[in-house]
Amino acid sequence: MNELAELIKKHAPAVFFGGAGVSTESGIPDFRSADGIYSKKYGELSPEDIISGTFFAREPETFFEYYRAHLVYPDAKPNRAHKALAALEAAGYLDCVITQNIDSLHTKAGSKRVYELHGTVERNYCLRCGRRYDISRVTETDGVPRCECGGIVRPDVTLYDEMLPEGVFEAAASRVSRAGIMIVGGTSLAVYPAASLVRYFCGDALVVINYTPTPADRLATLVIHDSVGKALDDAAKELLGSSYT
Repeated sequence: MNELAELIKKHAPAVFFGGAGVSTESGIPDFRSADGIYSKKYGELSPEDIISGTFFAREPETFFEYYRAHLVYPDAKPNRAHKALAALEAAGYLDCVITQNIDSLHTKAGSKRVYELHGTVERNYCLRCGRRYDISRVTETDGVPRCECGGIVRPDVTLYDEMLPEGVFEAAASRVSRAGIMIVGGTSLAVYPAASLVRYFCGDALVVINYTPTPADRLATLVIHDSVGKALDDAAKELLGSSYT
C-alpha cells in the first residue's frame, strides 16, 4: 500500500477506473462472484437477457421486477473506496473517476469529476415526453413506472445491446490518455467498450487492484490482489495524513 501511495505522489494527478468491486463494501453485489448478479436468474432467463434494451422494450413489467430486486440499492452508502477517492481528488492527487457502476456512490461521496459510463439509477426519464424523474419514481411504484403523460419511465442506464451515452466514453478516454498514473480497481476488465479504456493509457504507472487476475495485470506497474477499499483507504491515509478521516 505504501508503494501505491508513492506511485500516486510521483505521477499525480491520477485517473481511477472502477467497476462493481468498488461498491461491494456498500452491500451492492458484483456480477461474476458466486453470489453476484449473474447468479440471480429469473426462471430460464439470464440476467443478460433481462437487463437488455431488447427485453425492456418487449417485457417492461418483468424487466422492472428484476431491476428493482437486483440492481437498485437506494439505501447504499459510500464506502471507504469512494471516500478515499473523493479525498484524493480534493487534495489534487486525483483528476477524475471513471466508473462502470450505476449507483452514483462516487458523487454521493463528494467526487466532483465523475464519468458514469453506464449511466445511473438516480436519473430516470419518460420515453414519451422526456420528463425527468429521480429514483423514487421507480422504487416507490409497482409494475411499470409511468409519467404523468402516461409514458413509461425508464432508468437512464445503458442496458445490454445499447450504445454508451454519447460523448462520455470519448471524454473519459481523453482523461486517461493524459494521465500520468491510472488506477484500475474492482473490475475484471471483461465488459467492452469500457474495458478498452486501458488501451488509451500511455502514462508512467498502471496500477490494478482486484481480487482476481485481469488482462491488464501483465502491463501493470503494481498489482494488488486485495480489497479496493483497503488499498485506497491506506493510500489516502499515507498521502493525506491527519487531514484524512
